[in-house]
Order: sequence, then structure tokens, then C-alpha cells
Amino acid sequence: MNFFKVVEQINNKINSFAWGPPMLVLLVGTGVYFTLRTKVFQVSKIKLWWSSTFGQLLKKKEKTDKNNITPFQAVSTALASTVGTGNIAGVATAIVSGGPGAVFWMWVSGFFGMMTKYAEIVLAVKYRETDENGVFHGGPMYYIQSGLKMKGLAVIFAIFGTLATFGIGNMTQANAIAGALEKSFGIHVMITGSLLAVIVALVIIGGIKRIASVTEKLVPFMAVFYFIGGLIILVLNAGKLPAAFSVIFAEAFSMKSVAGGIMGYVIMRAMRYGIARGVFSNEAGLGSAPIAHAASYTKDPVEQGLWGIFEVFVDTIIICTISALVILVGGLYNGGNSGAALVMESFSLNFGNIGGIFVAIAILCFAGSTILGWSYYGQQCLGYLTKKNKAVDLVYKVIFSLIVIIGATGGLAFLRGETETLKSLNLIWDISDTLNGLMAIPNLIALLLLSGVVAKETKKYLDSRIK
Repeated sequence: MNFFKVVEQINNKINSFAWGPPMLVLLVGTGVYFTLRTKVFQVSKIKLWWSSTFGQLLKKKEKTDKNNITPFQAVSTALASTVGTGNIAGVATAIVSGGPGAVFWMWVSGFFGMMTKYAEIVLAVKYRETDENGVFHGGPMYYIQSGLKMKGLAVIFAIFGTLATFGIGNMTQANAIAGALEKSFGIHVMITGSLLAVIVALVIIGGIKRIASVTEKLVPFMAVFYFIGGLIILVLNAGKLPAAFSVIFAEAFSMKSVAGGIMGYVIMRAMRYGIARGVFSNEAGLGSAPIAHAASYTKDPVEQGLWGIFEVFVDTIIICTISALVILVGGLYNGGNSGAALVMESFSLNFGNIGGIFVAIAILCFAGSTILGWSYYGQQCLGYLTKKNKAVDLVYKVIFSLIVIIGATGGLAFLRGETETLKSLNLIWDISDTLNGLMAIPNLIALLLLSGVVAKETKKYLDSRIK
């Protein structure tokens, strides 16, 4: 037990740096920098990126590639990992901890995060490598190595990425699924964990092509499913929406002070949780999503980068906003509940018992897809470290699938001397959160140092469309 206490104390110190104010400023500041350098691309070129992403989905079916995935499959896989429990539980936690004003700062992180993710994907596609089978491999480790010639920094990113996949991309998601299904349907956590582990194994052992074939069907369904459910509640409570928006903006800019301090306490708290949860949800700047986008057969880096803007828009501006408004019109965020329980309670106000079931199904889809997406990130990070050793890759997939069971059943609780079967994996959440923050450091360094490349590729693409 003392060992875990020491680990927690060490992690808390590292986490205070990895997700402290300077890091949050750097994350958002990077997005601001790319926004200014590209002349507010996400606004000035909104017609371009919208028609090149959502507009393409309404047209003829994309061509296929026997070795690599389609642009939409790439964004579906990336969205699978970003649209997770953070869009439900994370938003609720931000509001409870940072107040309604956190929602505004979540939007801010999403707005500027569009360009951060755009830059990541442009670099990932430009510097990706092709193996002997014609399969693309890319991500921060590749553009750090090839673009900056900094192998050591690339290795650091890959190590953090590999470790993080077992926590934030596996155990915590499985735990959320098991808890939701046990509460809503009475399904034992071991049954959930075992079935989920088998399904995960069957999908991820098939590689990126099979993962993408699942996510391209699951992601649109879960996004529309949750959006419609939330929209119904907002229509039923349309009269409360003006007050909800009013409290968001009021607390986002409130200048209440503590002990006569100059800085407004409420605004600082709202910024801290809103920005952190926004980044945690859309992953802009962490370097995870570009790993999936690099697997697309798209030849032009900017064309795939446009999907990154779309991705953050869907994740933060649409899905996170739906969660936030449902919570605010329900008015239960000061009632003691937080996380997924608060969202369930808010949906149940309008849907009765069906509300809890609805959120449980959403969590199953959101968290389940996150497990699939992050399995690929870990596979690619580990593959970079082991030079794509096939034996290591297979072992990783087996271990990753088995750890789903540990996460679902709260297996770590027994090691910590806890007696309840299903425990919130706070230590795993915290360590994973820290690893995510540490992943961002080498990635942000690369993004800023390679910003000239992003600007050049953007100009070249825009010029080609004029001719």
C-alpha cells in the first residue's frame, strides 16, 4: 500500500507540471500561433474544409486501397479514440469542478485546437513512411525523426504513447463501460470485461484495415445517436437555453476575487478545467490522432489535414456542447453527482429510466471505440520502438486485449487492498492523464519548430486550387 502512495505522490507532482497552467498556455498558444500563421484558416476557409470533409460524405463512395485506409476511415479511427468518456464524464467533471464558465473555455480550446490538429496531420502525412507491404506508418515519432532529425525526442514520444495506451485508451474506458452496464442492466463486470476483451481481440488482431472498417460504421452511428438524444432534451427545454448560455458567459468572464486577489478566482478555475477537459477530449496537440490519419491513402497532406479541423469540430463544438447544455438545462450540477452519473441523471430528468440506459449505450459506443482507436496508437508507437517486430506486435495485441478485463473488473483495486469489485481507477486515470501530458511536450516542440513546413504546404495547396 505504501508503494501506491509513493506512486501517487510522484505522479501528482509530475501531473502538476504536465497539465499545469504553463502547459495549458502552450497547448492553446500553439493553436493560436497556427491560427494566426494560416490567417484564421478554420474561419476564412470554412467553405473549403467543410466541402472537402462533410461534403464528400454526401457524394459518391470513396475508392478503396488494399494496403491503406480511406480518408474517412482515418478520421473515423481518430474520432473513435477522441470521442470517448471525456465527451460525457469529462464535460460533467469540468462543469462541476470549474463551473459553467468552463464550457466557454472548452470552446476556446476547440476553436484553436482545430489548427493544432490540422498541423499535426499535415506533418504526419508529409513525413510518414511506407513499409515493404506498401502500408503507411506515421505520427509524431516520424516527423520528429525525419523533420527535426531528433531521434531521441521521437523515442520519448513513442515510449509515452505506448504506456498511455494501456491506461487512458484501455483500462479506464473498459471500467466506464462495465460500470455503466452494471448500473443500467445489472450485467456483472466480469461478463462485460470478458466479452469486451474477445471483441477487442477479434478487431485489433485484424490490423488497421479491420479497425477502420468497424469505426467507420460505429462512429457515425454513435455521434448521431447521442446528438439526437441530446437535441430532443434541448428542444424540450428550449426556454432554459438562454439562461444556460448566459451563465456560461457570465462565469467565463466573472472577476470574483479571493482574499482581495487581483486575478478572478472563478475565471481562472473555469479556464483551468475548460481548457484541460477540451484538450483531453479532442486530443489536439497530444500527437495521438495524426497516427491514424497517416494511414490514409490521401497523397496531399493538407487534404487529410482538413479532416482534422472537422474532427475537432465534431468532438468539441458539437458532442461536448450537447453534453454541457443537457447538464446545464437540467440544473443538477451542484447536486453532488459528477462524471457519467451526472449526465445519466440529467438525461433521466426528461427520459425517465430510459435516460440512464441511453447514456449507458452511449458510453458503450464511445468508450468501446476509444479502446479500438488507442490500440492502434499503441501498436504504432511500439512498432516504431521495435522496428515493427511482428512477434512483439502480436504479444502487444494479446496483452492489450487481456488488460480490458482488468480495467472492467477494477482488478487494480485488489492490488491496492480495496475490497469492492468495481472501483474507480483513480490512480490509472491520473497516471494516464500525466502520460498524455508528457506525450504532448515532444509533439508541441516539433509542431512549433516545423511550423514553416505546415505554412508552406498550406500555401502550396491553396495556390494549386487557384490555378
